Amino acid sequence: MPPATHSTSAAAPIVPSRSRPRSATSALRDYWQLVRPRIVGLVLFTMVIAAIVSPAEAFSWLTLLHGVIGSTLVIIGAIALNASLEQSSDAKMMRTAKRPVPAGRLPRRQVIWFGAVTSALGFVYLAAWVNGWIVGLALLSWVIYVWVYTPLKMLTAWQTPIGAIAGAMPVLLGSAAAGEPLNATALALFGTVYFWQFPHSMAIAWLYRHDFAAADLRVATVADPSGRSAARLAVFGAAALIPVSLVPVFVGAVGWAYGGVAIMLGLAYLLPSLGFWVCRDDASARTLLRVSFAYVPVVFLTILLAA
Repeated sequence: MPPATHSTSAAAPIVPSRSRPRSATSALRDYWQLVRPRIVGLVLFTMVIAAIVSPAEAFSWLTLLHGVIGSTLVIIGAIALNASLEQSSDAKMMRTAKRPVPAGRLPRRQVIWFGAVTSALGFVYLAAWVNGWIVGLALLSWVIYVWVYTPLKMLTAWQTPIGAIAGAMPVLLGSAAAGEPLNATALALFGTVYFWQFPHSMAIAWLYRHDFAAADLRVATVADPSGRSAARLAVFGAAALIPVSLVPVFVGAVGWAYGGVAIMLGLAYLLPSLGFWVCRDDASARTLLRVSFAYVPVVFLTILLAA
């Protein structure tokens, strides 16, 4: 599932004109925007690399391809259902008000059907062409993301640690597609993506805190407007990343060439997290967010080259 990210003043939903029928191209463009292709791309990137570095003896590129296809269907189905459930809150936020569902360009009922059917097709495809492990893990991730994480946004700041489970699950989908769902390297990469989301999400929560407050979403910066809780979560996640990312070295899966890069990247992520803790302002949050975008791709590419 997608990483657990969040969506500066309130904005009313934008309702498109109904005077003319929409073109197929326009509708396809909205569906493309709906499924968040950049997020899906990052998720599949972590999934594929986790599969390749898995110690499975009977690794099959064809099985991995089937895993990617089925997982993509499940992921975009979950994203669509998430968008339908968050229509009201998204319409209140400047950052999300122009997206297809809150703006009214895609009818909510249509999006619900799209999400449900696409998810179901994904589960059936994974069951037919991959294995039971990947179906079970994908189902667990789907349930957490759609039916636990999304409702919790309205209730508690604990939605980030819980939603991060779904955000990291594609790593285990990759190792499951390779036939080794719970090996030490996969669990370490799962932990890496899990803890990476804490500073990333807290930076977003701070930068768009007024949006989240307008939408009544209980992110850490709304529950604690001082930002102290968000800063603590950011530092905790960044600090936890360093030992967790080194597990593949400790179990002998890769050497210290990867380990050295992991340590440097971990420190490079920890420092702006500490900076955000010391100076809870937009500049420090923006710096932390920029660093977060580089962390996962570099760590995963490094372990791929070192494996």
